[in-house]
Amino acid sequence: MFSVHTPGEIFEAAQGLLYPPHCAVCSRPLAPRSGVLCRECRRTCPRLSGARCTVCSQPYGGAITSGFRCMNCGDRELAFEFATAAYRSRGAVRELIHQFKYQHRFHLRHQLARMLCRSFRDPRVDQLGLDGLVPVPLHPVRLREREFNQSAVLAELAGPRLGLPVVDVLRRTRYTRTQTSFHREERFDNLAGAFAVKPGAAVSGRNLAVVDDVLTTGSTADACAGALLGAGAAVVVVITVARG
Repeated sequence: MFSVHTPGEIFEAAQGLLYPPHCAVCSRPLAPRSGVLCRECRRTCPRLSGARCTVCSQPYGGAITSGFRCMNCGDRELAFEFATAAYRSRGAVRELIHQFKYQHRFHLRHQLARMLCRSFRDPRVDQLGLDGLVPVPLHPVRLREREFNQSAVLAELAGPRLGLPVVDVLRRTRYTRTQTSFHREERFDNLAGAFAVKPGAAVSGRNLAVVDDVLTTGSTADACAGALLGAGAAVVVVITVARG
């Protein structure tokens, strides 16, 4: 059986035969089997470590050793149990995500999926026992503009590696303006009621992980988790490649 590839993938494969691979961020020539990043750019992929909010994983630079809730979560009851990520959205990590989403560098999906899998190493994820991965859906208008849903692509690659099914149970109920133009409270208001569980979707009693590329304020994740809990999900967590 022949595999079906997009024109962009075919072009990239042909280009790789003609020219040596280069770093996706700085364009330095890459050594064989070194992935998409050179050694220098890999060093600018900051891992999420140290003290952080127990709800949204917002890092804290102070000397706190016990769990705490950050200002972003302290005054709001969020629907998801917790959110976790392996990286900060800085340096090469931010550049990889931006190129993948907005510049159609589709081959970067494999690197980002591997990074997403690292986010599942949070001990709380093992203790929970997940039943499936739920990608954040795009509105059909946005999907036509972007041509693919980055959350679904990453979930479909990560799911087999993690031994978890992808359960595409959420849909957008209305078109919303891009979140980048809003402040924190406006982001939550903008997404209120923007997601719903598809009719007949089996989510009741299940422990589910909403997956996405980046978590910033948590407004999108909160809206998705609220819809899943409203349909009977037992617990919803949020797992992303990076924390903004």
